[in-house]
Amino acid sequence: MVIMIEIRELTKRYGDVTAVDGLSFTAAAGRVTGLLGPGGVGKTTTLQVLLGLDAPSAGSAAIGGRTYGDRPPGPREVGSLLDTHAVYCPHVGNTARECLAGMARRHGIPRRRVDEVLELVGLAEVEQRRVGRFSLGMRQQLGIACALLGDPPVLVLDEPLNGLDQPRLAWAGDLFRRLAAEGRTVLLSGQLPAELAAMADELVVLARGEPAAGARMARTAGPDGGPRVSVRTPDVAVLTALLADEGASVVLNPDKSLTVTGLSAQRIGDVAFLNVVPLHELTTERFTL
Repeated sequence: MVIMIEIRELTKRYGDVTAVDGLSFTAAAGRVTGLLGPGGVGKTTTLQVLLGLDAPSAGSAAIGGRTYGDRPPGPREVGSLLDTHAVYCPHVGNTARECLAGMARRHGIPRRRVDEVLELVGLAEVEQRRVGRFSLGMRQQLGIACALLGDPPVLVLDEPLNGLDQPRLAWAGDLFRRLAAEGRTVLLSGQLPAELAAMADELVVLARGEPAAGARMARTAGPDGGPRVSVRTPDVAVLTALLADEGASVVLNPDKSLTVTGLSAQRIGDVAFLNVVPLHELTTERFTL
């Protein structure tokens, strides 16, 4: 079954505070979609609404055409991770195996699946260690294991890369791409541009509680015959949001460089300078047929 996540003009307000403002994007099956932005721009709020844990003020958030305002999805429908601390705290005295086995019993999931996910997330060798002794990275692995336990077709994971060292980041990228290749819909949020870009097929960039206009970044760009500017910066998400606010179209390339259309190199340099964003490359190109 092909299941798509669809966010349509989603707005969420808490009193006078607008956490999400008119956000729209899709996350397709068979792809890894990243929701990128600094803390406080509405990534977690968006996922909470998507999973039926909060109600939208306007717009909609649906999985496979269904909104979950009435009932959060079960682990066989959607595997989710919103708060590693919530996974960790109730089980500090339990082992990783006991934690997963308890969840499997509650949801009628076969016990053999516990063995499968322990192996899948790399915790099989420490399955008898008390969760209270886990590092942050290991807690993230346990949270991912909980999300995978029901073998769901959709994964929604909030900040799953936090606390992962370089070997675990490489492992996570391989895992998420493999899960997507199996036909699953994988939606990840994060604050780390380079790390999230390395494993996502598409990035949706948020800035100040709203989508950065034109800042949906895909792996490849279609040539339009106009001038293009190649940009390299260590602050990919920040610069993308700033350039999008200026009306530019920004595309993320596999080598982590940006291809910008709609602004001159001079204007891009000015925007970066005024916002104290370092640039490592700023080169004007022209595509010809």
